[in-house]
This record gives sequence, C-alpha cells and structure tokens, in this order.
Amino acid sequence: MTSTAFLHELPQLMVEDQVRAALLEDLGRAGDITSNATIGADRQATADMNSREAGIISGLPLAETAFRLINPAVRFEALVHDGARVEPGTMIARISGSARGLLSAERVALNYLMHLSGIATHTARFADAIAHTSAKVTCTRKTIPGLRGVEKYAVRCGGGSSHRYGLDDAILIKDNHIAVAGGIAAALRAAKAFAGHLVKVEIEVDTLEQFETVLAEDADVCLLDNMGPETLREAVAMNNARDRGPITLEASGNVNLDTIRAIAETGVDYISTSKITMAAPTLDIGLDMAIA
Repeated sequence: MTSTAFLHELPQLMVEDQVRAALLEDLGRAGDITSNATIGADRQATADMNSREAGIISGLPLAETAFRLINPAVRFEALVHDGARVEPGTMIARISGSARGLLSAERVALNYLMHLSGIATHTARFADAIAHTSAKVTCTRKTIPGLRGVEKYAVRCGGGSSHRYGLDDAILIKDNHIAVAGGIAAALRAAKAFAGHLVKVEIEVDTLEQFETVLAEDADVCLLDNMGPETLREAVAMNNARDRGPITLEASGNVNLDTIRAIAETGVDYISTSKITMAAPTLDIGLDMAIA
C-alpha cells in the first residue's frame, strides 16, 4: 500500500523480510493443515477488516505483504492510510482471493496491525496531551527484539518522534558510561573526539550541578533524567541563559499520561518514554470472511 497522506513509509525490502519470518514461524513444517484439509483449493472468499474501537492505524504495509506472500493473486484494498484516526466500525481494508490464502495469512496480518496500531494509538494519547506545547514525545530502544524498526514506525504514525535506532547511530552517554569514563567532562571530551561531524552526542544527567558541567563542556543534547517539573524549569532557564546558545533538552523518567503535560510545560524539547512501545495495548481489529 502506498500512503499519500502519511510522510513516513517502510522500505518494502524491510517489510518483506519481517513478514516472511513471521509467516514461516506460523506455517511451520507442513503449512496451514487446517485450511488445506477443510477448504478446496479453488474456493474464493472476501474478507472485511474493521476496527472494533477508536484508534490510530499502523501496519497496513505489513498486513498487505502477509496476504501477498502467501498468495500473490490475493487483492488487498486499503480503505484508510497508516496514521489515520478511526472510530469503532471503520472499515480498514477489503481483501479478496483464495480462501486458503486469506485464512493462512489472517493471523500474521492481524498480529502486526493490532500491535502496531496499538502503539500508534497509545503514542497519540501522549502526543495529544502535550499538543499545546512545543515538546515532542519520543520513543526509546525499549522495543521487542526484531520489531524495533516497525515499532518506531508505529510511534511516528501516532504523532511521536523516534529516538536513536540502535547503538550505532548516535552517542548517548549514560550514568554507567560516566562512572567508568571518569566523569562528565572526560566522557564528553572523548565522545566529541571520537564522533564524526554527523554523529550527535547526548549525555544523561540527574542533577543541576551535573547539567552545569554539560553546559560548560558542550553537547548536542542533554537528557535530564528523573527531574521534577520545578527542577526541569531551572534547567531550561540555565540552558536559555547560556552564552553559546541553548542545547537540545530531553526529559525522561516517570513519564506517563498523568505527568507528561507538566513536564512538557517546563519548556523541554523532547520527552522520552518507553511507555509508548512497552506498555501499549493492542488495538482491537477484526476480520470477517465470506464466500466470494
């Protein structure tokens, strides 16, 4: 499916590798023996996919690929786009073709769609709560192994932003790095000497005293960890008063739907939380089949 309404798209090669592995896991050594035993090879069917609750859709390219890899002749017609807000009863897609193909791909397609739509929906709750501010909610590396790329895609569908994808695309100096490196100044100097001009350097602090050192030493981003709103406001004021101009500020720790508004109103640029990926419930999506 090609989305004209949503900026971010998943590379098809990445989608196919992801979905092929899931289908192979489901088909096992003998294929879909239930469908093969009960449904004739020439039987055709249609299936309507619909949302049973309100939410944000994400994962349609993976759902479409599941049906296509099982049977290339299956027709998948997306009726909404990834990133669309839907209400209960909204028709998401109509699928038609080999009944065996529809049945064999159904669970993998729905698993991806329900999981990713759940992440997009949960992300939107956080994004909506801070829409009156300039802050952006961002995800972390706390994702299900093997699903990071598509889970981060779902976050973007829900109006969030993506943090680094892995250990190789940005430098994030955390408390244990600081302890082993010999302090904030030593860690930052070593990181800046190592990084290329396109690699961002972020460092984590949990006190204003540590933050003062960061402002003196320079970093692209500072992660303010587990600071309350009042402390965050002080950090923002210190940052704005910096002679060389402010650096990007990210708040993290104790972020949930009850706290994110107050955090955003302090003036930080980003708020990172694992809740939007690790605590997101699935979105209930159904698929109803009929003989063609």
